[in-house]
Amino acid sequence: MSLMSMPLDLASLAPGLEQRDNGLWFACQQARVSYPANGNAACLAVEDRSFWFRHRNRCIISLVRRFPPDGPFLDIGGGNGYVAKGLTDAGIACVLVEPGIDGAQAARARGLEPVICARLEDTGLPSGCIAAAGMFDVLEHIENDAAALRQLHTLLRPGGRLFLTVPAYPFLASGDDAIAGHFRRYTLSSLARVLAGSRFRIEFASYMFAPLPPLIFCLRTVPSRLGLHRGSDPERDAAEHAPAGAAAWLMDRLLAVEYGRIEAGRTLPIGGSCICTAVRE
Repeated sequence: MSLMSMPLDLASLAPGLEQRDNGLWFACQQARVSYPANGNAACLAVEDRSFWFRHRNRCIISLVRRFPPDGPFLDIGGGNGYVAKGLTDAGIACVLVEPGIDGAQAARARGLEPVICARLEDTGLPSGCIAAAGMFDVLEHIENDAAALRQLHTLLRPGGRLFLTVPAYPFLASGDDAIAGHFRRYTLSSLARVLAGSRFRIEFASYMFAPLPPLIFCLRTVPSRLGLHRGSDPERDAAEHAPAGAAAWLMDRLLAVEYGRIEAGRTLPIGGSCICTAVRE
């Protein structure tokens, strides 16, 4: 059995976790997080047909393959398990940590195991037990991002890697960010600073979703600044994630070019998100 497919012995590593009949592991403490109550359900409704989730997964998997972990991969705040399922299918053993019970149950329904229903800080995992970890559109939901990164630094082995995606550009902030529970958006520079302050060294960093900043600015930022409240609209969200006709064709072509650059280890100068990998120093 390869190191990448070796399971993590949660019963020995974190005796405070309890495995229940539904196959989920639970921490004794269950605390609130800055995420909408229906957030996982809203993602579950669109992610299997969304160009955004599909492209993000391809880029994440490409990056993890380029910097392969030598042990299990911890997917922190992994939601419904969309990323973890993609990594697992690519041969990378994953442990999913998700505080929302609906997300954790959806991840188990996708066949993922183990799934821990808890915040990372409540799992009781010991220092130095993790080879690699991912936080995919999670860090922006944490008020003290530096403290979260310092805690993760202690959980990673020396030389262990952290993989991240976060929303880009503070000037794109809108009411949608507030509804989603975002405390901030990042630039590559601001992301590099918080990682360096938490003793991580960036190995690769790029923007991604280059076509999206003008769309986000026109469809979300400007209406928000004008005081126009978008609110929740499942049909609109589905249309944005799965456009039809010429818009779908153009988006697919543009993102295919973008993926080719990231796959080749090249960076993009603009995008609606940041993606990076950093090593624990």
